[in-house]
Amino acid sequence: MYTIGIDVGGTNLKAGLVDGTGTLTAAEKMPLRWVSPEKFAEDLIGLALTLVEKAGVRQEEIGAIGMGFPGQVDTKAGTVVRTVNIPIQNLPIVQLMQEKWNVPVYLGNDADCAALGEYQNFAAQGMESLVLVTLGTGIGTGLILDGKIVRGVNGCGGEGGHMVIVKDGVPCTCGRRGCWERYASASGLIRITREVMAEHRDSIMWTIVSGDLEQVGGRTAFEAAKQGDEAGRQVAEQYIGYLAEGLTNLINLLQPDVVCIGGGVSNEDDAYLLRPLRDRVARIRFDQMADRHSLIVKARLGNDAGMIGAALLSEA
Repeated sequence: MYTIGIDVGGTNLKAGLVDGTGTLTAAEKMPLRWVSPEKFAEDLIGLALTLVEKAGVRQEEIGAIGMGFPGQVDTKAGTVVRTVNIPIQNLPIVQLMQEKWNVPVYLGNDADCAALGEYQNFAAQGMESLVLVTLGTGIGTGLILDGKIVRGVNGCGGEGGHMVIVKDGVPCTCGRRGCWERYASASGLIRITREVMAEHRDSIMWTIVSGDLEQVGGRTAFEAAKQGDEAGRQVAEQYIGYLAEGLTNLINLLQPDVVCIGGGVSNEDDAYLLRPLRDRVARIRFDQMADRHSLIVKARLGNDAGMIGAALLSEA
């Protein structure tokens, strides 16, 4: 039997066919189009049917469907409470799906699904806990403890991006100030880069972006640092410091076996991101004298993690 895992993003819908070993065997995607809840459910069902047809699998071979949504979900009610980039509110998506496809349907948060997908790589090694930190427009975090998703009392468990690391700092979309994602997300990195560039008009970073601040990206400062640019090095060091503060908070609180770093920023060369990040966390974490420490690694599944994790929701 197979399971279909659906990953709902802000711009695209992705569906993957996952076999009994947790291996992704086929995938399809389509642009997200929002007309109405019914049409949205029809798109999800259509995408799943297209996936099955192209993979040469009979519909009867699908044992379950799992779905991951950005935002708050009520897994018990099968309802998407609200999302960030899609005008969804209290959408009974499980009911709508089951009206068209009579199999068990499971619902989860997209970051939780991605964490679950990454976790299966480490479970075979005897590891029981994992934190996934995805560095994108914001910071998405998913927590797996004792092999289970930490959802909390209302499905909002694991929102690590909204830990405050700078009191009275930069305003956040959540209503607080100084949240971790305002400093350590890709958006935070771009903001810091622009601020430092404004103070250093002679920086190579201006050449890299052809003098246009709108062209600043998550790699701009790191590219400059590799060329020996002091301002670029300053940005990279400052950013890694912010990233390390949040990671250390999570490690001190949870002591997970593994911390996975994902998202576009994580693709930076290890010498400029992962190694200095590990060194920084090692210097400031609480468990200095412990025999074992949380491993900090790059996420392995990339854009497939959400689909694979959604397909595994029945087990979590």
